[in-house]
Formats: sequence, structure tokens, C-alpha cells
Amino acid sequence: MIEVEKLSKIYGSTAAIQDVSFSVEPGEIMGFLGPNGAGKTTTMRILAGYLPATTGTAKVAGFEVHTDSLQARQKIGYLPEIPPLYPEMTIEGFLAFVAKIKGVSAGDRPTRIDYALEKCNLLDRRKTLIRKLSKGFRQRVGIAQAIVHDPPVIILDEPTVGLDPKQIIDVRKLIKGLAGNHTVILSTHILPEASAICDRVTIIKSGKIVATNKPDNLMTDLQVNTSYDIEVDSNYDRVREILMGIPHLNTVTIANAKAFRDDRLRLLITSEGSHEIGPDISTALVANGIPPYEMRRIQASLEDVFLELTTEEMNIAPPILESPDESQLEPSGEDNE
Repeated sequence: MIEVEKLSKIYGSTAAIQDVSFSVEPGEIMGFLGPNGAGKTTTMRILAGYLPATTGTAKVAGFEVHTDSLQARQKIGYLPEIPPLYPEMTIEGFLAFVAKIKGVSAGDRPTRIDYALEKCNLLDRRKTLIRKLSKGFRQRVGIAQAIVHDPPVIILDEPTVGLDPKQIIDVRKLIKGLAGNHTVILSTHILPEASAICDRVTIIKSGKIVATNKPDNLMTDLQVNTSYDIEVDSNYDRVREILMGIPHLNTVTIANAKAFRDDRLRLLITSEGSHEIGPDISTALVANGIPPYEMRRIQASLEDVFLELTTEEMNIAPPILESPDESQLEPSGEDNE
């Protein structure tokens, strides 16, 4: 549905993006990840026909966005980071206006407007002035205008930025519901969001694609060793002495995460390569009268992958054992929905 081949955008001597290539299958949701200034928005603007590329090609539904610009744009619904809304219009009036300028026939407009309102859970607010909406509802209206003409491709630039946690969950469900009938590309800085709703992620750094795969595959590819998180009722020196005799065991360290109780010990154990040493750990501990209260195998997270691929040092800390911090979910500063 989307094919990007060696796409570059040069400003003077600076390359905003360089030789960017990827594809998105019909009905797929692809997450576009990268640090600020990596080239995400530039790439999405080129796909949407808002910005010409310097070199390379980008096709949407078989149409090249430069040479067949009108036909390509008719196949796209685009939501920039700041939704292009008219605050003095009602939601219904705005969608009618957008449907008209996007070429929806007069006879089909009521059906298309009702579809967009229903899909974005806006039916009971259709007569509400846009200026009276919270930021979360404005994002919904922005998505509604992107789908009102039933495009096969939807491009969403940071669709959940600035929303509170509840609003983010609602918008995630909305985007997830678009899959299948639409092909979706979305950029995001919230990595759990990409894991939750994207079928595949593409990571860009300094204008170049550094990885593209399913989230689980990226995490598996990064895993250079097998790690275990265990909690025991013993002291570190004794446990380490018992476990270091296990073949292929690499390290035994005290974990950053706290144990369930103060009189217990939380450890992070790693193996050499992909060797599975879990059964050996459990057997050794039980044989020495130290049954583990908890033991789980851990993997690299999407955040680990992102840091590994986008930082200059190309080194990451051991996987975090505690629950992800929700501080990334910034409140919108407006009333909740």
C-alpha cells in the first residue's frame, strides 16, 4: 500500500532524511519512531504531498506522490501534530466542509460524516462548537477529518502528544480500530504506545532508517543474553557462590528493583548468549535449601531497542525490572473528557 524507496530531502548542505526506504502492507499499522529531529515529520509530510522530496520515490496505493500528486493525496487522510481545525465551526459542520473539499459527492456526505463521527465516538457531540472541546476530543475531530473521505491510507503525526492517560487510551483504541480497513502510519514518542498498537515499527536516526520489524522481533534480535529476575531469602555471597558453578552462567548482580520484603534478596542473573539456564538456577537453589520466592525470564523492551539504535554510545543498561514509568503520559492541561 505504501512504498518508499531511497527518499531524501536536502536543505542546502544538510540532509533532513537520506535514502529512506520502507514499505507498509495493506491494513497494517506501522509506528514511526525516532528522536526529535530524526526526520519523522519530514518523511510523513513528503508522503502526504505537503513537501517535495529532493530525490527518491514514494508511492501511495500505486500513485507516486510527486508525479501523481492529486491521485495520491485522494488516497490519504493526514493528521499533522496540530490538528487543522476551525474553532468556530461545529464538529458536523467542519466535517461537511472537509468532505466537500476532499471530493466526497453531496449524496454520500451524510453517510461519510456519520461514519467518521461514529468511528471517533463523536455522535453525541456533532453540534458542539470545536472551541468548546478538550484537547482529547479535538484530536478525535482531527482523526475524523482524516477518515471522512474513506482513504485507504491514514498518516498520523504524534496523535497522542499532550493528552492525559485516559485520553491516550481512548485514542489508542480508536487508531487500533482503523486497522484492516485502513493502512496507518503514526509517529510517536511514547514507546509503550508503539508496542500496544503497532504491527510493525520503523526506527529512524539522523535521517536514516536503522531498523524495521515487528516489535517482538526487534526485542528478540537485541537480546544478547538470557536474563532472569529472582527473589530469594538468603545473602548475596552465598547465592553467588552456589550459582557461579552453573555452566554458561555469566553474571549474578543485585537488581535495582526492590524485593517484595526487606529480608529478601532480588537478583539479576544473565547467561552467555542465548543459553537457557533457568532450570539449572532453580535446581541449584532448591538443592541448597534456598527455594526462590519468584523467578522470571526477562527480555529487552522496545525502549531498550530504541536507545540501542538511536544513541551515539550504542550501549544500554540492563533491562529495567520495575513497571514502566508513566511519566511520559503528559496531562493535556485541559478538562478530561
